[in-house]
Amino acid sequence: MKKIDKLILSSFWGPFVLTLCVVIFIFLMRLLMFYIDDFVSKDVDLITFGRVLFFFSLLTIPTALPLATLLSSLMTYGNLGEFFELTAMKSAGISLTRAMRPLLIVAVLISGFSFWFNNVVAPWANLKGYSLLYDIKTAKATLNLKEGIFYNDLPGYSIKVDKKITTDPNSTTGDLLKGLIIYKHATSGIESGNREVILADSGRMYTDKDRSYLVFELYNGNDYQEQSDPNNVSYASNGTPNQSSQFIRNSFGHYKLVIGLESFGIHRTDEQQFEYHEYMKNLGELTTITDSLKKDFRSTALNVANSSRQYYSYQFRNEGPTATPVSSTTVLKDGPWVDSVMKKSSYRPHELAATALLQAQSVQSYANSNVVYLQEKQRQVYKYELEKHHKFTQAISVFIMFLIGAPLGAIIKKGGFGLPVLVSIIFFILLYVLTLNGDKFAKDGVLWVPAGAWMANVLLLPVGLYFMYQARHDSRLFDKDVYVIAWERLRRKWAASRGGKQ
Repeated sequence: MKKIDKLILSSFWGPFVLTLCVVIFIFLMRLLMFYIDDFVSKDVDLITFGRVLFFFSLLTIPTALPLATLLSSLMTYGNLGEFFELTAMKSAGISLTRAMRPLLIVAVLISGFSFWFNNVVAPWANLKGYSLLYDIKTAKATLNLKEGIFYNDLPGYSIKVDKKITTDPNSTTGDLLKGLIIYKHATSGIESGNREVILADSGRMYTDKDRSYLVFELYNGNDYQEQSDPNNVSYASNGTPNQSSQFIRNSFGHYKLVIGLESFGIHRTDEQQFEYHEYMKNLGELTTITDSLKKDFRSTALNVANSSRQYYSYQFRNEGPTATPVSSTTVLKDGPWVDSVMKKSSYRPHELAATALLQAQSVQSYANSNVVYLQEKQRQVYKYELEKHHKFTQAISVFIMFLIGAPLGAIIKKGGFGLPVLVSIIFFILLYVLTLNGDKFAKDGVLWVPAGAWMANVLLLPVGLYFMYQARHDSRLFDKDVYVIAWERLRRKWAASRGGKQ
């Protein structure tokens, strides 16, 4: 490796890593802002929270690689141009294409890494990340008693407090409660309902060290219970059993109620329930599923006509009163066979018309349901095909962003995080918007799926080649003086032409 290659590569890797980290951080902040309520209210522990961030940071890498390549290549050659190092290279006989060769090889390697990442790591990270996020979203919220409102998220209990005084979170005595009402619900048997009520003047609420149990220490109250007597059962006139009950009241000065918290926290769902999604599949699996969906679509579409024949009662040749049944491929027309059907003694005209109307409505309903089914099946085919193409398009977009960034840096000749950042964001937003629109058109069937998937790359590739051509010919495309001089020439020509006419 020559010194010029080492110089260019050392200037590239710093901005590349920094930009990659910044983009990943921005996408993670977007995730946190979107799901902030689920993370805060579910009391997610640091390990689980860290796992979610880890999986979703992996998912953002394919999206961040094109922007990181664009910005870092633009800054690299912008710095070289700003400090006249590109000029010195050209004076020494080193062409711009030779100066771009080390980063060209790096861009190809990053594109290959992006394809491997999309095909191997991304499906695994999608499965792990979204299944864990689903478990967090479906977990019950943490215990939060509010004053004057019944809390019903504890299975088998309804709890209300008149006043709640929150103490130090590090205290072992918990929150101080005033005016407690606790209903204990029986969940099965003949005793179902509110069979026990506990009233207390005050109490404290806290959890044990393992957060497995919730403890209420109650003071100065009464426990009211309704107990059924299984030995004393009477029957009503309709045979319904009536079981007698007895009421018990227990007064207490100090009472400890322990409730299990098994229903709280995160319960992991079987990850196989999420594997059907196209984002959880690699290239081979996407190809297999797409072929299966296409075969299913074709077979369903071909069977619609045969299945609809059950709604038809007559199928005759158009050959007069001696008509005979024909094959399903014959097209029937109006003719004497209709009159022969109307003359059958087993049907009255109004009954035949009502039957025909009912069968026509059945055929219409059957056709509409098949249209909806086939449309949904076709959308599934589009989604899987689109994801299969994205394994390649996201990798190629890295190389195209290099073709745009490297010559732009040589033309602009500005380094740092000023103008290069602005230009990079503009082209990245353009890539992102074109990709979203192409995906939408492909999923809706407006565009051929490969055309929608590759639309962004196809439109931006000529832009990169144009910038490369301009950079090789020392274009002053972004120099203000060029446009000022051109405007002055145009203005003088306009003034001269006006003077000549006068």
